[in-house]
Amino acid sequence: MTMNTLNISVISLCVLLFTGGCGLKTGAGKGVATYEYATITRGTIEKTVSSSGSLKPVSTVHLLPRMSGKVEKIHVDYNDTIHKGDILAELNTDMLRLQREQQLAAVVKSRANYELQLINYRNQERLAAKNLISEYELKTGKTTLDIQTAELSAAEASLRVIETEINQYAFITSPINGIVLERNINEGDTVVDSSSSNSASIFTLAENLDEMQIETGVGELDIASIREGQTVRFTLEALPGKIFSGVVASKRLMPIIADNVVSYTVIITVDNRDGSLLPGMTCAVEFIEERRENILLVSNAALRYQPVQLSTEAVADMVFNAGLQGMSEEQRQSNLAARTRTTQNARTQTTSTNGIAGLMMPQGGGRFPGDGGRGNSSNVPSSPQGGAAPRTLWFINDGGKLDLILVQTGLSNGSFTELRAARGSTDAELEGRRIILRERL
Repeated sequence: MTMNTLNISVISLCVLLFTGGCGLKTGAGKGVATYEYATITRGTIEKTVSSSGSLKPVSTVHLLPRMSGKVEKIHVDYNDTIHKGDILAELNTDMLRLQREQQLAAVVKSRANYELQLINYRNQERLAAKNLISEYELKTGKTTLDIQTAELSAAEASLRVIETEINQYAFITSPINGIVLERNINEGDTVVDSSSSNSASIFTLAENLDEMQIETGVGELDIASIREGQTVRFTLEALPGKIFSGVVASKRLMPIIADNVVSYTVIITVDNRDGSLLPGMTCAVEFIEERRENILLVSNAALRYQPVQLSTEAVADMVFNAGLQGMSEEQRQSNLAARTRTTQNARTQTTSTNGIAGLMMPQGGGRFPGDGGRGNSSNVPSSPQGGAAPRTLWFINDGGKLDLILVQTGLSNGSFTELRAARGSTDAELEGRRIILRERL
């Protein structure tokens, strides 16, 4: 007999699966059945939902220029750490400085016109007080003064705009503390201000890479299993062999429909203080829906096994008799009487059936081979306690013959299933028991 070790999950705990060959001839057939066995042991099992996604910074800023111009200097590069207010790049301001000189002259001219008109209007007010000019002339002078005042204000505002561009907008500064993810300009490039439709991002900044997030899509059939605060395990193609963990931060309600498949975006927060995770890395994600430790486990193949050398009636009898264990005498008699009535009714129905349908009914009454009668849990006697129908596990008893035991099943991860003792047995009797996994003739 050989011993193999099988992982039941990506977790470190495992279940030992014992397999071996045993030449055993059961019955009068010519074939000799060779069995492979599995041992019921204790371990940990998880039910998970799988998905994939990519790592992204929690917060990114796409920086656009606030004025058009030629790039004069660049002070940062990819991956540089920056602080709020740091100058990232400078734009050429030669033309702006010339415009400022022109605008300064315009301001001086507007102020001179304003001051002259102000003196003129004050003289008109004194003359109007003595009735030496008409009211129309006085109002005309006031209107001219208002115009000169507005022109002076406009000239001063234009000057402030130019000075703001020279002293502020020409310097591309960081609005956050973080890191430079992307630089899309070089010295000598011409950029367009953000108000234009032709403008493009010149820097991409990440606020903090110590904490990152995964954006992944979860199908509509699994999204109900995802909840905020749920533990997530993920691996990276770039870092094989390492397992990382995260927590579900939120799930977005807006569905994504592609090729008639509906999915929802789930955001997972990830700790990255060691700096091993980089933006854009592809992740294989597992949402841990449920986890149980120190429980009895068995391979799903053992639960599916049914002996081929036994007849349907023989299997049904064995399952029924196993189900009587642990019952009181009154319950046993009640179930035996119920089964007798069911068998008699089936035989009566078979006898009264005419034609091809009657000829096709299986002799012995009950089920066609393959209709689920072989070891089906419906053959188990009913119990007043109710509950989920038990399953069958097969083994070779001390007499060298096929035998079975009934068990209750629980959580499954697709490869292994949690076991609990059914009525008439205990968990202690299950642990360590060697059961049949499969057979070869």
